[in-house]
Amino acid sequence: MTEPKNLILVGAGNMGSHHARVISQSTGANLKFLVDPRESVGRAVAEKFGAVWAPELPDLAGIDGVVVAAATEAHYPLAMQVLNQDTPLLIEKPVADSLLRTREIIDLAAHKDLPLMCGLLERYNPAVLTARSFMQEPLHITGVRHSPYAPRIKTGVAWDLLVHDVDLAINLAGAEPSGVEARLGFFHPESEHNAEDVAETTLNFPGGTIAQVSASRIGQRKIRTLSIYEIDRLIEVDLLRRDVTVYHHVSENSVDGEGRGYRQQTVIEIPELVTSQEPLTAQFERFLAVIDGTYDAATERATILPPHEVIDKVVAERTALRT
Repeated sequence: MTEPKNLILVGAGNMGSHHARVISQSTGANLKFLVDPRESVGRAVAEKFGAVWAPELPDLAGIDGVVVAAATEAHYPLAMQVLNQDTPLLIEKPVADSLLRTREIIDLAAHKDLPLMCGLLERYNPAVLTARSFMQEPLHITGVRHSPYAPRIKTGVAWDLLVHDVDLAINLAGAEPSGVEARLGFFHPESEHNAEDVAETTLNFPGGTIAQVSASRIGQRKIRTLSIYEIDRLIEVDLLRRDVTVYHHVSENSVDGEGRGYRQQTVIEIPELVTSQEPLTAQFERFLAVIDGTYDAATERATILPPHEVIDKVVAERTALRT
């Protein structure tokens, strides 16, 4: 049995607190330090989960990995500091505040052959894992991620919401998109000038698969759905409830034989989930596996850039629309 890994967590906000809980509960890790410049917040979270609070990143000697859940603008200097000390890194999305800086971080990790992961959490959703376990040939993928307005989120929906379904579409299609089309909407009076409230995106893949993903923060309820269309069935995934439903169309005709009303016969299957593990826990276990070398670091690194490149193209529409 391997010794537990010593971890540092940067960030004591909403996501950081969840990471702290997961790390502290893991039998494979020790949360040694929790880093946050705000002492009142950082110290409280550190004490709750048995860590030492620090206002800035300490020396990484004896540390096996760092998790960064800080503000996006702090990602680049933190990532470079961690990787330059030859320490594995799990960083929340986006990896950095520009595609150029994201590439720099990935390139440095590749040059040093260091584990690098990005917090694209829906990859580990039990319903997604279940759908992937029996999915065969997706032809058309649709993702809907709509939410009520949240004033605390200053970025637009492309980086906050859309990136998750773009990442899922790329993983389900098994390829990088050959074409990206996007339309953005700017509606809410409390949003910052260049922060989109709606993003509608179409991805075209080399094999012919099409994905349409929609993100919005002007909804009145939270919706997280994924639909995977194959030639003879539809796989519907509810990412919130974490369930999967499969539909096979059988026949259709009119109710009375004269076209008044509609009757359809459909076979419905409810598959058992392949896991019930919390996505954040599954993601952290993957990070430990990459650190241990039981999961290939290069394979994991290769999954990071494609969704970032797509979102970079999506947000480029801001310039065209807002100038």
